Amino acid sequence: MESEFQAAKPILQKLHDRGFEAYFVGGSVRDHLLARAIHDVDIATSAMPEEVMMIFPKYVPVGLKHGTVLIFHEKLGYEVTTFRTESDYEDFRRPANVQFVRSLKEDMKRRDFTMNAIAMTTTGELIDFFEGGNDIARKVIRTVGEPSERFSEDALRMMRALRFASTLGFSIEEKTKESISELAPLLAHISVERITGEFEKLLMGDYVHKVYTLIVATGLGKYLPNMASYEQKMECLSTYDCWKLDKLVERWALFLLVLEVKEPTCFLKSWRLPTKQMKEIHLIVEGVRNLHKENWTKLKLYEFGPEMIESTEKVRSVYQNQQSNHETLLKKYQELPVKSKKDLAVTGKELLQWLQKRGGSWVAVYLQRIEEEVLNGTLQNEKEEIKEAVLSWEK
Repeated sequence: MESEFQAAKPILQKLHDRGFEAYFVGGSVRDHLLARAIHDVDIATSAMPEEVMMIFPKYVPVGLKHGTVLIFHEKLGYEVTTFRTESDYEDFRRPANVQFVRSLKEDMKRRDFTMNAIAMTTTGELIDFFEGGNDIARKVIRTVGEPSERFSEDALRMMRALRFASTLGFSIEEKTKESISELAPLLAHISVERITGEFEKLLMGDYVHKVYTLIVATGLGKYLPNMASYEQKMECLSTYDCWKLDKLVERWALFLLVLEVKEPTCFLKSWRLPTKQMKEIHLIVEGVRNLHKENWTKLKLYEFGPEMIESTEKVRSVYQNQQSNHETLLKKYQELPVKSKKDLAVTGKELLQWLQKRGGSWVAVYLQRIEEEVLNGTLQNEKEEIKEAVLSWEK
């Protein structure tokens, strides 16, 4: 058993000692069976939240309404959640009523997919009411019970199904897939932020190229932010080697390039992405587009910097199905006489002193000209030579 489970065993043991059931559940058990890296270890128990808090001295009541208490053990936090059932879902997302129960099986019935509805004891014994282990072995994504019920309860589960198809390389069971196609319009009730969260995990999947076609086939593409006029183009993404891009901004950039989105930032705003992330994606997209007109110049290398040079060149190579030259370009970047404005032998303040002029937009214009001439080798990055050049420009 993995060290992550071993570290959490004392919590389960303490619950057992007080007469309660307790199991490892959810994604950690699924990833254990898939021999994948385990991140968060979640625990389900028959103990009520108040009973959990009485047993463990260090806790945070993070979600008492849903029966979740964050327990700290050996400086690590573990979510311990009481067995529960849910009903009367609001907005096709949140349960209006949560009822705590003492039955593990009742708790497992409310979960999304069979592969996530397996419990494991401290000895590694599996409790699998819905043949989730068999579905994992067959690499199949199937809902617990009727797919129409699971997706009507929480419409985001349809995006999660596609996300798992992208990250695990599993196929979606036919009945489950048909239900996604029927209930795709329910995705309109889900917040953009939650859709974006699932979509970005989907984007980074090793098998995302196979899922783009599935997004279109199920009709979910119509209900993604700002995708109404781009949906059909998404299928083209299945022909690109997305796996060669290991950063989220790179995969977003390829997505926008293939979809031929004219205004990247405007498009991304509808997905509610952070400003810094949007700027990076926009820079890569425009960089790739401009490389059709001109090659990498010293000025372009300077403006982009090492990270953006590498990302832009990798995206360009995948987009154009050509060899990436990022290693050669990074060497050229390292050979530049200056890497940023800080490296210039002169400051804006010195320009003001030399020319005895009031500040204004001319300072930025002069600094840019100095940068360009230093980069092109027509001006040495030495203060006296720069001063002489600047004074000559004034004449």
